[in-house]
Amino acid sequence: MSETTKFEVIDRRKYKAQEEQESAPTPEHETPPSPTREPSGKPAESAGGPRLVSPESRRESAPPEVPRTATGIEAATENDGELPPAPTAEESHEQKAAYDASAQRVEDLIRAQNPGVGTQPPVTFDQLVQQLYLTAMLQMGAGAQEGQRPQVDIVGARSTIDLMGILAEKTRGNLTDGEDRALQSMLFDARMAFLELTNMIGMPSVKPPPRGKK
Repeated sequence: MSETTKFEVIDRRKYKAQEEQESAPTPEHETPPSPTREPSGKPAESAGGPRLVSPESRRESAPPEVPRTATGIEAATENDGELPPAPTAEESHEQKAAYDASAQRVEDLIRAQNPGVGTQPPVTFDQLVQQLYLTAMLQMGAGAQEGQRPQVDIVGARSTIDLMGILAEKTRGNLTDGEDRALQSMLFDARMAFLELTNMIGMPSVKPPPRGKK
């Protein structure tokens, strides 16, 4: 029986000095590994229907996954019995002020290089929902250029849609009517697209519910 992977929750405030020391450039004599060549007998992929991204290709192309916060908390509780102390109100206030000042410097730099660019509007809840919805649709192959075979990350799409579901559950009763309608509509459309896609790639068919009945 394999051992359960343990994660360690790190208080990043203790490692600010170490991060500055570790930011030194890497030695010049190191060279990146040469890309792996595919067997010459393997036929080249042609344009056509969606191509399902395999778990192996996801591990090769994607960066290392960061453990979910809940998993990290559970692992830390099992190992040490306690979590790093939460930042104090003063620390949070100072960090927020420093973040706002840094963000303002970035905006000033952009406006200095592009005088016609106005002040960026604040990020809203609708933008968060739209970002999750767009990510899910791209993971399901939307946005592929004409003539190219869309790459489908069905597992990633399911995770993104589940995140939208969690967001809808945790914010229930705290949204405006417009925010709730937008979230529920995008979640419904994303789930409908997932059902249609899984039926296309040969998975067991699940009949979607008629539109308008929830």
